[in-house]
Amino acid sequence: MSTHTALITGSTSGLGASFARQLAAQGYDLVLVARDGDRLQAQAESLTSQYGVRITVLVADLVTEDGVGAVQERLTDARHPVHLLVNNAGHGLPTDFVESELDAERDLLRLHVQTTMELTHTAARAMRRRRAGRIINVASVAGFTPTGTYSAAKAWVINFTKSVHQQLRGDGITVTALCPGLVRTEFHERSGIKVKGAKRWMWLDAEDVVREALTASAQGASMCVPSRSYQMLTASLKFVPDTMVRWAMERRVGVPTEGEAMAQLESGGGRRHGGDGTAEPTSEATRTVDAYKAAKAQDSRGRDAAAPRSSETGAAGPEAEGSETASSETSTSEVPTTPTSTVRAEESTTHGEPESSGSMRLNGRNPLKK
Repeated sequence: MSTHTALITGSTSGLGASFARQLAAQGYDLVLVARDGDRLQAQAESLTSQYGVRITVLVADLVTEDGVGAVQERLTDARHPVHLLVNNAGHGLPTDFVESELDAERDLLRLHVQTTMELTHTAARAMRRRRAGRIINVASVAGFTPTGTYSAAKAWVINFTKSVHQQLRGDGITVTALCPGLVRTEFHERSGIKVKGAKRWMWLDAEDVVREALTASAQGASMCVPSRSYQMLTASLKFVPDTMVRWAMERRVGVPTEGEAMAQLESGGGRRHGGDGTAEPTSEATRTVDAYKAAKAQDSRGRDAAAPRSSETGAAGPEAEGSETASSETSTSEVPTTPTSTVRAEESTTHGEPESSGSMRLNGRNPLKK
């Protein structure tokens, strides 16, 4: 019988399922938390038969007080302590902030921010009494970008995790933020989010992401950004203007109209991505920068060309003003607009320096999530 127990939220799919498999393979007893009781039971039976570990299932909706309370009660059970907490549950939104229903925005923040804070607080208190324990909060590379509510929530998770890690490291407790980029899971499909034009190197394997996260946590790192490419990407974002980040996101993220989003959600449809490989992020970044500069230059030329035509007509009357306005609107439309939504992508992580590693997720609509 195992002497260690791990509790995983959102365990039935994506990164959560990978965490469950790898921890069971390491001999951990598991407490699996999700909303779908049938899937939880099937997952528990499969892992028990394959690895012979003891598994408890907890059906809970972590957007509700009752659901969070049930998990907190398990975390405070002194007779069966939880040694590793994985705050993995999460979802994205297929529409941008203004188009989303306010209740949907509240639920997203409730799950990613408040629930993560409450479970971390409960687990940390119990672990501090034992002076040992580990917590992994799944964030995203999206947390390094100003692209919407999802990215804002993940930015909070990253900073919150690093802060708590500093407070508890002297008590034998490690708190790690996992920041993956795009991960091959059902996250985007289930959230109704489309990702277009993503390069092969941008897609990470869930098993690899979880393996790096567990290694980083065991080594005492406060952050894990899986894959060297995402580590370079997140580091470079410190020097890139926000307007350029949003422009690049629009080129990478499929921003569905409200009708398309609803149709996709109702049908359960989505786009699957496969393939593997590694690209050269430096050359790709260079092409993105060049394309951005070209678009800005084109806009500037359009505005310059409009000015002489206005002056030639003499004093600006109604017709001249209308002509100038039309010219300005035309040139502006040629410049890519900011992404209306951020695609959330399941997160992948690569651990590097304990305090500086981080993987990147893009939000607004975030293509990089968990």
